[in-house]
Amino acid sequence: MVSNLLPFDGELYLYRSFYTIDQARHIFQQLLAQIDWRQERLFIYGRWLNVPRLMAWYGDEGTHYRYSGVDHEPLHWLALLSQIKQNVEKHCQQPFNSMMANLYRHGQDSMGCHADDEPELGQNPFIASLSFGETRLLRFRHGQSSQKLDIELKNGDLLGAVAVLKIPLEIQ
Repeated sequence: MVSNLLPFDGELYLYRSFYTIDQARHIFQQLLAQIDWRQERLFIYGRWLNVPRLMAWYGDEGTHYRYSGVDHEPLHWLALLSQIKQNVEKHCQQPFNSMMANLYRHGQDSMGCHADDEPELGQNPFIASLSFGETRLLRFRHGQSSQKLDIELKNGDLLGAVAVLKIPLEIQ
């Protein structure tokens, strides 16, 4: 049984080696080749900036997503992404209708502090993060105190989260 890692307002579950190292390496290579990676520009702090990573939005028809001034219409599910989605849904016992793929190409690529609080995600959405490639630090910060939690996601790890109070997250 995996226990809740959050000491505050939410749930966070880490499943180490959801995919084995060999499986994760193989899947990562396929994702690099198959995903329609894009360099996006977002409206952040009053100006348009290049996103410091590559991104792609996949999902069911009608799963429109808007954040930082940019509308995202989903690309059609790739066969590989559909299989990954089914595996994650079965493990987390949660349905998913879309996914944001982020490619951190090197140590300078990152994602700033954000809260996944867009209305289309619903109230207290379950967010699953599946990691492929190099280890990355995820930092969760409590929105109403100074508490924080750092987690290193490794190749093949799965993280499931439900935030009751929108907990800001950054990826380094």
